[in-house]
Amino acid sequence: MYKSGAKQYQQVNVTSEVLDADPHRLIQLLMEAALTRMSQAKGAIERKEMDTKANLLGRVMEIIQTLQGSLDHTAGGELAQNLDNLYDYMNRRLLEATSQNDQAMIDEVMGLLLEVKQGWDGIRQEYLQSQNGTTASSAVSAVSDARLESHISV
Repeated sequence: MYKSGAKQYQQVNVTSEVLDADPHRLIQLLMEAALTRMSQAKGAIERKEMDTKANLLGRVMEIIQTLQGSLDHTAGGELAQNLDNLYDYMNRRLLEATSQNDQAMIDEVMGLLLEVKQGWDGIRQEYLQSQNGTTASSAVSAVSDARLESHISV
């Protein structure tokens, strides 16, 4: 019973954070959710919970597709194309990791995504200063709250 209540409380907190987040923070939340689920999937492999592993990695691949779909190729140019290629590579590696139960492949994708996230985190202050009261992002397009919430929820 406690686990259920704690999970509901956590869900409310996540939903609240998503609703209050600017586009830059939403991308951070997606990356955090993907990293968390990959870590959970590694644990599922160790416990031989293959259905759980497949579900978790499937959600990670959906998150990566959302990140990929949020790229603004017009404003982002070569950087956006490089990220698009990297996200594609990550999803292919996760598909392999799923079929082979390979934690090393998951670690590889976690390392790549963590590097992207650290760069994204590093420009947070610059992003906030550039907004000056506007809500449009030059790096990413808006993604629906419902779609984000489905990926971020714990």
